[in-house]
Amino acid sequence: MNGIENIIARIDDDARQESQAILEQARTQAQAILEEYRAQARREAEAILERGRTAAAQQGQRLDSAAQLEGRKALLAAKQEVIQAAFDRALEKLRGLPREEYISLLADLAAKASSTGREKLIFSQTDRAAVGKAVVMAANQRLGDGALTLSEECRNMEGGFVLSGGAVEVNCSFEALLRQARAPLTAPVTAVLFP
Repeated sequence: MNGIENIIARIDDDARQESQAILEQARTQAQAILEEYRAQARREAEAILERGRTAAAQQGQRLDSAAQLEGRKALLAAKQEVIQAAFDRALEKLRGLPREEYISLLADLAAKASSTGREKLIFSQTDRAAVGKAVVMAANQRLGDGALTLSEECRNMEGGFVLSGGAVEVNCSFEALLRQARAPLTAPVTAVLFP
């Protein structure tokens, strides 16, 4: 578990650095939008002022509120983009692990996901050729009496595998694991990226 925590810590550090740059850009854009709307509000208010101070004040307030709303929308969209980038970066980091770490991670996942020790592991075409046999052997060693096998079938995935035991499949692809982790991790990731 320490290896995964170290990987997650490295991913968090990289994501934090990237997010700071993206967040700064988003703040600048949000400020520019806000200033643009405020400038527009002032111009319109001056034109309306000739027809009446009351109407000008009301119009200015509406435009200022719209500018603030647009600024908040832009900032929220930028934050969502940064969070997505953090999860995309996590997938890249997982795919870029050194071969031995990658095999160890997949073997641990397979051993934990296996319920009978007799399932088949389905990989992507690339991973099947590169690490499939090594992962199966390492997972069987972790299980002790495991009899996991390498499936002839291949699936389109970015990493990880699908554990197939007849009618039951456990999706341990990196995409599925990150999708499952996204909901519980979004709040902590947001707290780290946007203190």
